[in-house]
Amino acid sequence: MERRAVLDDLTQFQSYVKQIDLTFNQYLLGGEHPLLIYTGDIKLAGQLIEEVLSTMQGRPISFIFVSHFESDECGGLRLWLDKFPEAQVLCSEVTARQFVGFGITKNAIIKKPGEVLTTSGFELEFVAYPAEMHLWEGLLAFERRRRVLFSSDLFGRRGPAVQTIVPTAWEDEVQKITPMQIPSPDARSAVQASLRNLPVHLVAPGHGPMLKSDSQTRG
Repeated sequence: MERRAVLDDLTQFQSYVKQIDLTFNQYLLGGEHPLLIYTGDIKLAGQLIEEVLSTMQGRPISFIFVSHFESDECGGLRLWLDKFPEAQVLCSEVTARQFVGFGITKNAIIKKPGEVLTTSGFELEFVAYPAEMHLWEGLLAFERRRRVLFSSDLFGRRGPAVQTIVPTAWEDEVQKITPMQIPSPDARSAVQASLRNLPVHLVAPGHGPMLKSDSQTRG
């Protein structure tokens, strides 16, 4: 696992799995109320917890963001909640219902698209994300102050992330969202419209390198 400081208070944790030629990313936004983005799966979570504890110098996590119900997004959630029982999990209503089926009945804070969570350290805007396979209603998260989009399975790249940050044209990235990622044409168009309105500077995907966007939209 590699640990990289992306910004002064944003850290990326990245693991490459050669067998499937894919990197897995998690992120930690520090500050007064530390925010973890994605838990890693159950195999990865233990190592990730140790890395985060080292980064935070033992301080607890306040929030955990889960974009949708999938092993690399939330497979290690129970381990995280065992370690940080006061942490609040930010997720969609559908994701919270799925947690109940696995015996996780506390800590979930349901967020809806368009809502904003503001703390002293961040301002997180939630964007609708009909996650692949069953189009379960998930969420993307846009941190307004730093203009960072935590994009889950959108905008990822296969292979080892040789470059930490790759420059890109934001409109091209949005346009290239595929039917495999969001099969419903109407849902895909709605997500694209929402993303075009965001003044994204950095894209922090669940897989592959981060992207540096040329977006100048909305301020």
